[in-house]
Amino acid sequence: MIKFKKIVSVFLISLFFLVESHAVIEDSILITVGNKAITRSDIVNEVKVFLISNDKSFSETERNRLETVAIQSAIKRAIKETELERYNSLTFNPQDLEKELNTRASTVNMDLEMFKKTFEANGVDFSILIRQIQTELLWNSLIFELYKNSLEININEIDEQLIAFQNKKEMEEYLISEIIIKKVNKDKIKNEVEKIKDKINSEGFENAAINFSISESAIRGGDLGWINENIISEKFKSKIINTPIGKISDPILLAQGILLFKVRDKRKVKKFKDLEEVKNLLVKSEKTKMLNMHSLAHYSKIRKSITINYLQ
Repeated sequence: MIKFKKIVSVFLISLFFLVESHAVIEDSILITVGNKAITRSDIVNEVKVFLISNDKSFSETERNRLETVAIQSAIKRAIKETELERYNSLTFNPQDLEKELNTRASTVNMDLEMFKKTFEANGVDFSILIRQIQTELLWNSLIFELYKNSLEININEIDEQLIAFQNKKEMEEYLISEIIIKKVNKDKIKNEVEKIKDKINSEGFENAAINFSISESAIRGGDLGWINENIISEKFKSKIINTPIGKISDPILLAQGILLFKVRDKRKVKKFKDLEEVKNLLVKSEKTKMLNMHSLAHYSKIRKSITINYLQ
């Protein structure tokens, strides 16, 4: 309960700074994304959802960054919703929604009921978060439907990873964050990597990820959580293994951009006993990576076709 009261207090303060007074500032449209409008109150709620979901505290020095993150997130969602409206048959598994809500709650050390009460106490309709998650689930369904036939898995590579796995008694897990920046011409890669490294040095990896990464993980500061070495492809594994804790990896060139990892920690765990389970995880991981790349490419294409106007 102490934790809850502290969080409630923090976010009520953020509301005061961001909205000031309803008597002074009326709600108004800030941005139009195609035929969709984003209002001042939308951005306030976006900030508050972000703070609650990430156990962050508001401070005046962070105001501009928080507003920037909120605007980027709202625009991206509006673009995705515009694209989703073109498809009427998309669905998602309700259990995936429930799972994601519980994951969000556990991330800030709450159960789902307490999580909902935190939203309520801060004047944020919990349905806003539900809508955000539903949009992502529907977007994932869309990407799968569009690109499922292009998910070619190299089974020989999977089998080679399984052989290596059999000879180990313990496995490594890595706590990883990522930044993916836009693809550039070969002659500009070095310069772009140096620019993002400068931003990481001056702003910190998390802030740089939020502000500059094109990955879906940007909203979480690039956090990917703990990843078992079994489900890391060989292309990435050597980079991660050779990156000391707290350091940034060498850049990895992807089809849709340039990837940088930060290895935040590592630990040893017992290996899986069921090789078939491991194989399924490896296949699922490879498909997820492919779908993420297709998602970035598809979003980029849609983004170019939609007009965004900043009205204030």
